[in-house]
Amino acid sequence: MSGKPEKTRLQLGIIPLVDAAPLIVARDKGYFAAHGLDVDVRVEASWASIRDKLVAGVLDGAQMLAPMPLAATLGIDGIGVPMVTALALSLNGNSIAVSESLYRELHLERREPVGAGRALKALLARDRAVGRRPRVFAHVFPYSTHHYLLRYWLAASGIDPDRDLRLEVIPPPLMVQHMGDGRIDGFCVGAPWGAAAEAAGVGYRIVNTYQIWNNGPEKVFGVTRAWAQKHPRTHRAVVSALLDACRWLDAPEHRAEGAQLLIDSGTVNAPPATIRTALEVPWAGDSFFGTGLVFHRHAANFPWVSQAMWFIEQMRRWGQIGDGIDAAEVAAQVYQPQLYREAAAALDVPCPLADCKTEGGHAGVWGLHTPEGLLTMGADAFLDGAVYSADGCRSEAGAC
Repeated sequence: MSGKPEKTRLQLGIIPLVDAAPLIVARDKGYFAAHGLDVDVRVEASWASIRDKLVAGVLDGAQMLAPMPLAATLGIDGIGVPMVTALALSLNGNSIAVSESLYRELHLERREPVGAGRALKALLARDRAVGRRPRVFAHVFPYSTHHYLLRYWLAASGIDPDRDLRLEVIPPPLMVQHMGDGRIDGFCVGAPWGAAAEAAGVGYRIVNTYQIWNNGPEKVFGVTRAWAQKHPRTHRAVVSALLDACRWLDAPEHRAEGAQLLIDSGTVNAPPATIRTALEVPWAGDSFFGTGLVFHRHAANFPWVSQAMWFIEQMRRWGQIGDGIDAAEVAAQVYQPQLYREAAAALDVPCPLADCKTEGGHAGVWGLHTPEGLLTMGADAFLDGAVYSADGCRSEAGAC
């Protein structure tokens, strides 16, 4: 695909989160301009606002939660407008935090998912015995990694998310306020808001979602299918610019500058120290306080169809869709690795040849063969040791 972008002036949406950094970097380091684009990055109040403005055409594209374009295409989000993604923006980055009072009740010896889950299960049992109201945990959107990983951890701990407590949706920037006001007992949210709760003295992080799914996908760049069909060269130019930005941001020597760009942009109204910590500890997935945010290495930007299928299976598991949905078919409609390969080839970025991989099958670093050589991949294990094989994956292998 050659030629100039069909549309050069774009409005792209983000949410006030540290993992919005690739869009800020692409704007402020000139990557959008280098690909012929004049981009206005707009901060939105909620994921619902992002979705609605994409559908209305107010936004051309946006940072999105990885399951969001799937839910929109399935029509289960109340909108029913097909969407696509050809680029993942980040891996990891979320944490589960509890209020200061709940933390004291849990008596945790250390902050790790198995012990924290057991302690919470025992506490909820005591609550029921004395007739206490259900504890309230918040996540950011019904079709989000936060929602599914929170449920995954609860279920793996023997807690029924629908019977043993109450789940609510709250936009990320409001989480700390709601916890401080006593409206919620816990939340799952992206950086820096877990650290911001600790800085405000209202809560403590007890689980890093890397510990639930190592290097699980988090944000993607999404557009409506109609927009992508109307602007194919523009779409590829945006994907290329963001791929450049993610590659730059993931370098350890650029993390401090990336954090300062995000702080200077005024995008995230949180203590600057929490933003710096989230971005300046690039490879801390195995430590609790590091968010483990990954923006490029481990093929982080590749839109794995198998991961889309896993999200659809979580939708099925928790009653958001019925058994008649073909996960492989829907995933292949929404996640578009071939467009990623086109952009990656032009930038000399190696990438996987297949669209799917086994999810949860690797407890440590492993290698993926590409024509350019061995591509180093990160662990992708689940907390409970489960392996998702993505049977029926509609894979169309292609070269970068």
